[in-house]
Amino acid sequence: MPAPDNELAAYLRANRARLGPGDVGLALGGSGRRVAGLRREEVAVLAGVSADYYARLEQGRERSPSPQVIEAIGRALRLDPDSLGHLHRLAGLGPGTTRATSDGDVHPDLLDLLHAFPRAAAYVLGPAFDVLAVNAVASALLSPFGSERNMPRILFTHPNARTVFTEWPVVTSATVQALRLNAGLHPGDERISAVVDELRACSAEFRTLWDDQRVSGLKRAYKVFVHPGVGRIELTYQTFEAHDAPGQQLLVGTPAPGSRSEEAAAHLAAMAPGGGAEDARVPHT
Repeated sequence: MPAPDNELAAYLRANRARLGPGDVGLALGGSGRRVAGLRREEVAVLAGVSADYYARLEQGRERSPSPQVIEAIGRALRLDPDSLGHLHRLAGLGPGTTRATSDGDVHPDLLDLLHAFPRAAAYVLGPAFDVLAVNAVASALLSPFGSERNMPRILFTHPNARTVFTEWPVVTSATVQALRLNAGLHPGDERISAVVDELRACSAEFRTLWDDQRVSGLKRAYKVFVHPGVGRIELTYQTFEAHDAPGQQLLVGTPAPGSRSEEAAAHLAAMAPGGGAEDARVPHT
């Protein structure tokens, strides 16, 4: 990863490279254009700042931009709300950099919600996407991965990941973008840093996605699994948070009523030992 002082510069460069002149209403220019994305000077014009000032930001020589400048640059780069918030945090302007709740203390409100979805796959994630607690359906759904309970590790290192997650590229991209968002929300979180460092070292695919610099929260999503016991199961996911447990999220994947996936989820619930929620805490190694 870039040094903390250079993360703002790296983020600006990555987002500038994703935009072409046509994306922001500028003339395409001649065939001699050497950069795939916008030029620094073009971003500066769009943001209403000097080209020299913007160049210093991208080079890491200017590290104290005002909120107004960051807002203008975010508009120039066409950043969505998650990406704009991340840009503000990298510039040291907030909002909402927090210390994550200890993974050992799952918020009771999230555990109560976990029990409220007996026919859905429900699990609580920590800031590094360790699975902290699961209900019966989620326990059975994750059973092909044995004792591993860190979702990024599962996706990028477990031999069963590409079989179970049939839309592996979509799932991995969304997971890495959300992990990078969490890294900005909880700066200095040792667990996030450990997972990122490990996967950057062992997975070229993770490294490519991480270095792409995209960020996005865990939003409503449709996922398809192929479980060895019940076959294909399709779930629509919603995410819930507890405001006084920063970094913890409850994900609930529900099947369509009356569908084969609903029957499969019921079968998964019956497969799980005890048929109830369990503690799925993982050690911080």
